[in-house]
Amino acid sequence: MTLLQEAATDPATQDVVKSVAELTAAATAAGYAKFGAALGAGVAVIGAAIGIGKIGASSNEGIARQPEAAADIRGGSLILAAFIEGVALFGVVVTLLGVL
Repeated sequence: MTLLQEAATDPATQDVVKSVAELTAAATAAGYAKFGAALGAGVAVIGAAIGIGKIGASSNEGIARQPEAAADIRGGSLILAAFIEGVALFGVVVTLLGVL
């Protein structure tokens, strides 16, 4: 029997190989989880940016059409932007807590 065959049949070597395989699988799963968390946080932030951009565009258009309502439109758009920002922050926190 060759040295390689003896090592393959040795129980201690098999335990080491099994441990290395388990560690590799755990590291791969952790890497995928972190990648998923980063992707989820990025999607939440991009969605919030698009929403706030649409609010800004719509409020500017509304103020241009009806300048006397500028204060009301501006106040409403600030409140909506704050709500969207809060939801985005919540999404990022939940996504990152999913990794832990």
